[in-house]
Parts: sequence; C-alpha cells; structure tokens
Amino acid sequence: MLWSGWGDPGKAVGLDPAVRELLTEALGVTPPTGEPAGFGDVRLPAAELSPFVLASLRSIVGAEHVRTDADARIRHTRGKSTSDLLKMRMGDGSDAPDAVLLPGSHHEIAEVLRVCTAEKVAVVPFGGGTSVVGGVTAQRDVFAGVVALDLRRLDKLVSVDEESMLAELQPGLRGPQAEELLNGHGLTLGHFPQSWEYATLGGFAAARSSGQASAGYGRFDDMVEGLTVATPVGDLELGRAPRSAAGPDLRHLVLGSEGAFGVITSMRLRVRRLPARRRWDAWRFPSFQVGRDAMRALAQERRLPAVLRLSDETETMIGGGSGCLMVIGYEQGEPPTFPGADHFGAEPAERWAEGRYAGPYLRDALIAAGATVETLETATHWSGLPRLYEAVKLALEASLGRAIVMCHVSHVYETGASLYFTVATAAGDDPLARWDAAKIKANEAIGLAGGTISHHHGVGRDHRAAYAAEIGPVGVTVMRAIKKSLDPVGILNPGVLIP
Repeated sequence: MLWSGWGDPGKAVGLDPAVRELLTEALGVTPPTGEPAGFGDVRLPAAELSPFVLASLRSIVGAEHVRTDADARIRHTRGKSTSDLLKMRMGDGSDAPDAVLLPGSHHEIAEVLRVCTAEKVAVVPFGGGTSVVGGVTAQRDVFAGVVALDLRRLDKLVSVDEESMLAELQPGLRGPQAEELLNGHGLTLGHFPQSWEYATLGGFAAARSSGQASAGYGRFDDMVEGLTVATPVGDLELGRAPRSAAGPDLRHLVLGSEGAFGVITSMRLRVRRLPARRRWDAWRFPSFQVGRDAMRALAQERRLPAVLRLSDETETMIGGGSGCLMVIGYEQGEPPTFPGADHFGAEPAERWAEGRYAGPYLRDALIAAGATVETLETATHWSGLPRLYEAVKLALEASLGRAIVMCHVSHVYETGASLYFTVATAAGDDPLARWDAAKIKANEAIGLAGGTISHHHGVGRDHRAAYAAEIGPVGVTVMRAIKKSLDPVGILNPGVLIP
C-alpha cells in the first residue's frame, strides 16, 4: 500500500488536461505551490518504548516480528482518509506507532495484551489500514508508548463446513486472499467493498463493513456466526448456533467495536456457493426520488438482486450521463424491469463494475492537483431519506461554497437505505481546517435529520462526538462500562469509538 496515498503505486492515474481546466473553472482549484513530502522527509516522533518492553515483546512474537524501522512505522501511521493523506503529504508522521508487531497466533496476541496492559502501552489492531474515520490513530498522551498490532500473519482458512455452509478464517486475510481460498472449495463470501483489495476480514468485522453486493449477500456482520477474541482480561468465544435466546448476543459487542474491546483472532463466517453467472444491467430514472421509490419497492417485495446502486443527478452527470443511473448486478433469475425508466442494458453497469475499485486512485490524483475530495455516508428509513439527502447536501454546500456534492444510494433494506456522498472542492490555504469545518456541519445535519452518523465507515475518532449524541448519555455510560470491563487500563485503540 502506498504510504501517502491509496493502493498500488503502479496503478496511480493522471488527470486529463480537460479535467484540470474544469477544476479551475468550476471550483477555483489552483495547483499546490510546493512538492509533497518524500518518504525520507516524514517527521517521526521519538520512540518511547522502554528496552524492557521491547525485549518482552520480542520474546513473545520473535525478534524478526517486532519492527521499529522508519518504513514500518510510516506505513502504519493513520488510515486513508483525505485528511490522513494530506498530513502524510505534509511530512507529518506524529501519529506513528513506536513499533509494529506481527503476531502469528491467538496465544501471542493474548501475551502481547498482557504485557502491554502491565506496562501501560497502547495497542492499535491493524488490518489493511484502510480506515477513513481515524480508526487506527491512537491517543498517545497517557501511555508509555504505542504499538501497531499488524495481523497479516493470521492469514489461514482454518476449516470449511460445507454441510453447515460455514468457514473458519483468520482476521489477517485480505479480501482477495479470502475469496481465492474459498473459491477453491466452490464458495464465496460475496463481500466486495471498495476497500476489498486491501482491507482484511478482521477489519470488515471490527467496522461492520458493507459490500457492494450486500443487497444479495448482506452486510459483513450478517455473515459472522462466531468469533474468537483476545481481550486484556481473557478470551471470548462467541456464537455456537445460528440463532440463540441465551441472553443478549455478545457477538455484537465485538462487531463494530473497532478494536477497542478486544482483538479478533478467528471468525466463523457464513459462505455461499459460487454463482454460476454474474450479469449486469442499467436503467436511467428521471429523478433521484423516482429511482429511490423503485429501489424501495424491490426491497419491500424481497426481489433484490446482488448489487443495487442509484446515483443522483450530479453523480450521473459527472459520469457523463443524464437523469439518475441505476446499476444492477444479478446472479439468478431475470433482472427487474422499471416502466417509465430508460433501459440501458449491461454496458454502463459493466463499466462501473470494471472501475469500482479505481475511485481512491482518482481521489489521489485530484488531491495532487489542488482539490480536496472526500466521502461521507449515513442511513435512515425510507420516509426520512429525502430530508436527510437535502440536509447533508445543503450543509456541505453552505460550508464549502464552490463545491460539487454528489450522492448515491449504496445499500438498501426493507425499511430504509444508506446515502453515500462524495464532495470535491478547492483545497484552499488550509484544506484540513476547511474540510473539518464542513464535516462538522454535515454531522450536525445528519443528527438533526434523524440519520445515523455512519452506515459502514465506522466511528473512529472523527465521528466520536456525533456518536455520543446519537446513543445518548445512557448509551455512553454503557459503552464506557463495557470498555472498563474488558480493557480496564484502556490500552486498546485509545481515543477511538468510546465517547
């Protein structure tokens, strides 16, 4: 993964001169005056781990699996939000861990947590590092150091139960690795978020990920039948049946917990047979509301395809079309039809499918050209969706002034749907402060309009205040009590999630 951008440096894209001209004319974008920091220019804080702690950690995971070099520290600094990347391009490595640990087993992770609890060292569970909400940036000030716990060595398909259609997998597997292993058994998870190429299964679970085929396969938390978790106070073994009435479902303490309650070391996941075919279709609707109504009908009549996505007028226009484009991916039966809409056939949807992982590369190119491009997402019930859409759009436009704000419905349910916004504006003199101010206004609009602060990106550090408002004082008390019970010293991902 590129240290100051997204993905494979070999896949970086450039901007057409016509696009640069459009950025200047429409948004007032001007090229940056200086060059971004190089790898050797990144300023790292002095490492704080004591020799005793380093020796203890090396004895647990092996000396070769404790890295303190600049390369490892830089590549485990922050996630991949636009703000994260801007800081790295400025040479700001102030959030870097003191060391990167690569444990190879549940036992090693449990021992690391024991030592770090005793020595008050913060531990940040690290999968693919793809968080866009500050989910892998620890608070340092009250700790005797920070370590990143990179789970890449836990990369096994442990077992397959084809009778129950379950597979046990380890959390360090990236999306493509997991699919390759399961495909060898004729199986699939069917979970393909935009971060799929780099994010890990553990990250999917910890952030309640939702993939682009969730209309047919469900969210990742729907796939989790069981979990093994290492916590500072002992192990959790959760989930022994497809459903249970034995009290509250403690799996949901871990799903979405973002590494603040424990470290996922193994998962038992629901799998499906590989589809015999995957086909695509596309329709154009006269308005975003008409398209949403069509999506709602499919969801409530339980006729959902695997993929269902609807772009608003602005997003469709930026893509070179008019009206509102709906993309459909289906694996069985015939695709739905929509009287009153224009049928475009497979080509627009196939084009979207071919480029669906390319968006972050384009964002990097736009940042390099002097623009700020960022995303945010939310969800609510169908009856509240129009109000939520207008409120967030107006808040962003009012805060940023000259900006392009586009949106699509990315995930649908019988009772509601999510909205995924993409924003482009000029970076200005202080792009970090400018975006932070706009994000605060958008978060306020989401709360006032009755939306959730996150549908699938998570809480991290960026959404913590809004999350506290969403769950209320009693909810905050409950979250803090769980944290105190499982992580009494507070070493796990401090500053993330817990209000």
